Amino acid sequence: MLTLRPSDDTLYQALLDRDAAYDGFAYVCVTSTRIFCRFTCAARKPRRENCRFETSIADCLAAGYRPCKRCTPMLRYGDGDPTIATLLAALDAEPDRRWSEQHLIALGHDPSTVRRAFKRRFGMSFLELARQRRLSQAVNTLNTGAPVIAAQLDAGFESGSGFRHAITQRLGAAPRHLKDQRLLKADWLETPIGPMLAVVCDHALHLLEFADRPALPTELKRLQERGRCGIIMGRTGVTDTVETELAAYFAGHAADFTVRIGGHGTPFEREVWRALQQIPAGQSRSYSAVARDLDRPSAVRAVARANGANQIAILIPCHRVMGADGSLTGYGGGLWRKEWLLRHEQRFQQASNTAEVHQLR
Repeated sequence: MLTLRPSDDTLYQALLDRDAAYDGFAYVCVTSTRIFCRFTCAARKPRRENCRFETSIADCLAAGYRPCKRCTPMLRYGDGDPTIATLLAALDAEPDRRWSEQHLIALGHDPSTVRRAFKRRFGMSFLELARQRRLSQAVNTLNTGAPVIAAQLDAGFESGSGFRHAITQRLGAAPRHLKDQRLLKADWLETPIGPMLAVVCDHALHLLEFADRPALPTELKRLQERGRCGIIMGRTGVTDTVETELAAYFAGHAADFTVRIGGHGTPFEREVWRALQQIPAGQSRSYSAVARDLDRPSAVRAVARANGANQIAILIPCHRVMGADGSLTGYGGGLWRKEWLLRHEQRFQQASNTAEVHQLR
């Protein structure tokens, strides 16, 4: 069940080597310039800490990065199809244009054929791809403190309501909120059992979930509503700390986390989550045992609900709670991950205990 994706260190070395074998397999996104490139790009290579890697052009665009004008990753990827190459060149020449099916027809293209070709190659239609580029540009404009109307015009939206709807869908907040209210930043973290989404502010971690968790969209919406905030792609020092401590955890070096966690949930939920953090790695508890530890023996179902409401996977270890009969019961990240995490913790806890015995000798 482990991912076959190379580690970021492997990908960074391939970038330094300009390894053509990775062209089309992965792309480097440079956080300092907000540009994404092919691995063979002739431009000066960015520093390791300024690199993140995506496996598709669609992911690069969705994260708010623009294609490099030197290595033209999108144009290169369309070489095999003249229709794709022509339209990508047109988009590169006019990234601010609000493309429509009428424009495609005027250029002599069948919209249905174009849609299928781009879906097959990029995982999104040409019109969706053009829209992503406009919205990414709008986000960059808003982040400079420019007026909403400036961002709206930069994105090619004549209608203010249409622009607000597009930004809300893309970022989870209306444009005025991007200026007037705080923003949380979301970034993907790679782990041996699948990518996780970390949402942070400058001081705390607010959400850490596996990307394929079915409830993730609902959790993001609840986080935005409760915090009255927007979410954009990006990272802070908190993201770096989470990434470092997760790496140590998955390497079997430590199961202790120092990251500050945002104060979400009801008082009772927070009480349950603190109890979960007291369960040692390599051990497990039943819902009823957690309820007894809280001096609320009749609140077993409430404990189970609070356990399910946890939106900080691993750091608040809800995977360590089992059924009364020892069964795995439910886990938002999937039962196979719950079993993997429990076995992983048992293995490195045993290794730690063995090391302590040797030291005593």
